[in-house]
Amino acid sequence: MFSLTVRDHVMVAHSFRGEVFGPAQQLHGATFIVDATFQRAELDDDNIVVDIGLASEQLKAVLGALNYRNLDDVEEFAGINTSTEFLAKVIADRIAGAIAAGKLGEGAHGLNELTITLHESHVAWASYRRSL
Repeated sequence: MFSLTVRDHVMVAHSFRGEVFGPAQQLHGATFIVDATFQRAELDDDNIVVDIGLASEQLKAVLGALNYRNLDDVEEFAGINTSTEFLAKVIADRIAGAIAAGKLGEGAHGLNELTITLHESHVAWASYRRSL
């Protein structure tokens, strides 16, 4: 399996409901380093996994919709704990939609899998992996 990873970051504010979150129940900020890893069994006709420039552009576009936002105020997230794991899935699903729409080029239609990893810090991160 071949893979290619592009990286960006996103800054958000949010709060959580539930005792398990302790002090994070209060409004707080988070800066995530975000890795998008694209995988395929065989390289495309150009001997690449995916166009690195287009992959970077789409990751930036998806993150741009979340960047500098208080996620508590985003209607589609109303009543949802926007955990690191949850956000990884949201980002993965949005990038998968961009792939399906052809925004990563025709060669991207041969991708098998996408993994989004959000690094909360140098000691903690979460990922979501999905088939394409």
